[in-house]
Amino acid sequence: MVTLTAPETSSPESSTAARRSTTQDTFVVDLAGSPVRAFNQALHNAVDGQSWTVTNPEGKHSLAVGINADVTVTVEGHAGYYAAGMHQKGDVTINGNAGVGLAENIMSGRVHVKGDASQSAAATGHGGLVVIDGNASARCGISMKGVDIVVGGNIGHMSAFMAQAGRLVVCGDAGEALGDSIYEARIYVKGTVASLGADCIEKPLKEEHLAELGELLAAAGRTDNPADFKRYGSARNLYHFSVHNSTSY
Repeated sequence: MVTLTAPETSSPESSTAARRSTTQDTFVVDLAGSPVRAFNQALHNAVDGQSWTVTNPEGKHSLAVGINADVTVTVEGHAGYYAAGMHQKGDVTINGNAGVGLAENIMSGRVHVKGDASQSAAATGHGGLVVIDGNASARCGISMKGVDIVVGGNIGHMSAFMAQAGRLVVCGDAGEALGDSIYEARIYVKGTVASLGADCIEKPLKEEHLAELGELLAAAGRTDNPADFKRYGSARNLYHFSVHNSTSY
């Protein structure tokens, strides 16, 4: 390893105490002695093909946010709130757990957590793939707008609340009020569902859904049998105004 050296007026990556390996586009950043802001700025200045490894993350918040280049980032440890938020390109792997708001508003690319994720994972996500090998807490995939989420374990209550588009795959159990006020997102659950939210119902698992689910599981590196899952989606009863749902004063 060779420590990057540059004048003070150079790119922000010099201020992150980043270290470059013998491969020109491979970097290691030790957050024990580097501010997260400078690290994120270095990622914003990164170019396609670079590889970044983060050591000593120590649960710091907002790691690797807003990435807009096709880079690979590996976080060696636990991440705090909003890790990989606003993700646009590339791959982020967290070899640990992630806090609240993992991959919030992800647009594309891939985010993979090897451990558990806290509340609101992939909230409002528009695209891309979020893989959580462990469990996800409450409100996983709320207001999802096209993102694909694969959870290896269980998810908490109010997950996929107002989910508009995309696919949520749960290889464990789901908590209460799953898919409350759901629109056109698709939910696949292998285990049990504590309860379904308003306008969310079980739907037939057809050949097209088995194929779709198989592709999602394979993309997440899983070998579960798609036939073991159940599919849930919108009953579409809330799409239209009903006088019975109004209140007179």
